[in-house]
This record gives sequence, C-alpha cells and structure tokens, in this order.
Amino acid sequence: MTDADPHAEKSTVTQLRAFLAQSDLSDEGRLPPERELSTALGVSRTELRKALDVLESEGQIWRHVGKGTFMGSRPLDTFADITALARRSNPAEVMRARIVIEPEIARAAAFTATPADIAEMRLCLARSRQADSWRQYEGWDTRLHRTIAEATQNGLLLGLFDTLNAVRRAVTWGRLRALPVKPAPDHHSFKEHDAIVDAIEHRDMAGAANFMRNHLRTVERKLLDKQLRAAEEG
Repeated sequence: MTDADPHAEKSTVTQLRAFLAQSDLSDEGRLPPERELSTALGVSRTELRKALDVLESEGQIWRHVGKGTFMGSRPLDTFADITALARRSNPAEVMRARIVIEPEIARAAAFTATPADIAEMRLCLARSRQADSWRQYEGWDTRLHRTIAEATQNGLLLGLFDTLNAVRRAVTWGRLRALPVKPAPDHHSFKEHDAIVDAIEHRDMAGAANFMRNHLRTVERKLLDKQLRAAEEG
C-alpha cells in the first residue's frame, strides 16, 4: 500500500476551498453531494473525503449523518435543536439577538484580525457588489459576517455566531425579497459593510462595534417593514 501524496491532498483542499468560495449554496449552506463534488473537482471520493476532513477540522464545514455537509462550524448538537429554537423565535427576536451579539464580535475582531482576515473581508465586499441575485448577495453577506466572527480567534464566539445564523436561516425571511432581482448599486449594506471592515482594519474597536450595530439596526428596520407589508398584502 502506498502512502498518500501530501501535495495531492493539499491540492484537493485548495480546489475545494476555491469551489466553495464560488458556489451558490442553498439557503441552509448545504454542500452538493460527494458524488457531485468529486466530479466537479475531478478527484476521487477518497481524495474528496480527506479534503472535507481537513475543512471540518478547521471548523469551516460540519457534517450531519443523513442530512449532508454544511458550511460553518456545527451549531449546537443537532438539527432538532435549531428547529426547536427557530420554532420559538421570529425575525424580530433574531434581529435583537444579532444586535446584542454581533457588535461585540466586531469589537473583538478589530483587536485580533489578521491581514488574511481583512483580505477575506475585502473579497466578500467586492463579490457582494458583483452579485447577480439576492441569493448570491446574501451568500457573500453571510460569509462576510462569519469572517468577522472567525477574525475574533475565539471558538466560542464563532460557535455562538454559527448557532444564531442557523436559527436565522431556519426562520427564513429571505423569501420576503421582491424586485429588483439583485441589490441596487446604492444598497445601504455596501457602505455600512465598508465602514465595519475599515474600522476592523484600523483596530478601531469602538467604531467596529458602532458601525455593526448601526448596520444591523438598518437591516432590522427594513426587513421588519417588508414583513409587515407582506402580512398586510396577504
């Protein structure tokens, strides 16, 4: 039996990272089945599983037997936990929780973010502006917020973010999106995200927290207004 080629394994991991960065995943962040992924990457299922193991050990993905593989670190213990939390929650509660937690995550990120973290945030900013649909935009928006959480270098904060984000997805208010089919060039989040990332890059902890709080309050107001209009029209 021959030893695995570490260079080949590293190449597969790099390919997988690039594929996931460009993919338009489902609202739940579910990855394609292994058969599809291995075909898309041109690697064997064995090579793919080793690459998935690497990403899972880094907290970039997590697996649920019978459900699939998902972006992010494992939120709580099971889907049942997320479903139960989502059933007891609603968009207003989710936004209040985000406004409590995410500004402090941004504050911590401003203290610990690395140049690689900032580069990833800048990539998310650029790709969100290039999005051809709300779904693509929301994928890059989520990735930006998670990158900020990763930049805290704090596994517990990252786990709290992933759990909150999983509940947010389960509550699902993205369906309230209507025309136009993608964000306008002057969409409020673009400038607000720029301000958050600029503050993090300049180690402005108070500014990062304040910009994140203001951004989430704008999101809260706009999304809840849409929910109210949808209810009135229903």
